[in-house]
Amino acid sequence: MAIKIKTSAEINKIRIAGRLAAEVLEMIKIHIMPNISTATLDRICHEYIIKKQNAFPACLNYHGFPKSICISVNDVVCHGIPNEEEILQENDIVNIDVTVLKNQYHGDTSAMFIVGQSTIHNQRLCKITQESLYLAINMVKPGVRLRTIGREIQNFIEKHHYSVVREYCGHGIGKRFHEEPYILHYDAEDGGVILKQGMVFTIEPMINAGDSQIYRMPDGWTVKTKDHSLSAQYEHTIVVTHNGCEVVTLRKDDTIPRILIHKN
Repeated sequence: MAIKIKTSAEINKIRIAGRLAAEVLEMIKIHIMPNISTATLDRICHEYIIKKQNAFPACLNYHGFPKSICISVNDVVCHGIPNEEEILQENDIVNIDVTVLKNQYHGDTSAMFIVGQSTIHNQRLCKITQESLYLAINMVKPGVRLRTIGREIQNFIEKHHYSVVREYCGHGIGKRFHEEPYILHYDAEDGGVILKQGMVFTIEPMINAGDSQIYRMPDGWTVKTKDHSLSAQYEHTIVVTHNGCEVVTLRKDDTIPRILIHKN
């Protein structure tokens, strides 16, 4: 596996891109409300990234993706295409996935938002999904085998009677949007990858309230749960440090520290 170890100069650039991506999610939060279209949210994010951040939305035209961000509502697992006809309703759960390209380097993150008032069921799915990401981040340090992270996510999620999507995973990131290593969120063969200082990757578990099976829509992008159950996802970009990790896409509403240190 050709996993690129990033230099401190590269990590600084990823750190900048990551902060910008986090800022987009912080900015868009106040706009997520009933009766707004996902296309409108996409336009707001596009303008913010281009004009305010002087950066570029990396999703736009990536392998033909037609919009600047991914917006996945309710039973959409990932890669939802914003459109004028999709109008947010009270109690919807919404994932917004943002990747910012700045000075040739990427920062990638996503978060869940609840539209208006919400049921306990919807809140719980989002909460457990975020906790599974935090659990994984807390494990990241040099010497840890990649597979153990996926195993712990799976165990945690299944203990709460949810399921982990198998077909999509976290990924290395830097100058390239997607590169090795690939971070599986369940117990699976990992090629023996051991984490090392300077690795940079995303962790982004996709968690279904029902069965783990999914299908892709005819548009070639939108992925939905097969049983129409709700799906949630949180994502951060992580740098492996000499004694732990740094979350370069940390938001103000996150409840973990930006830098995690392990004493052993």
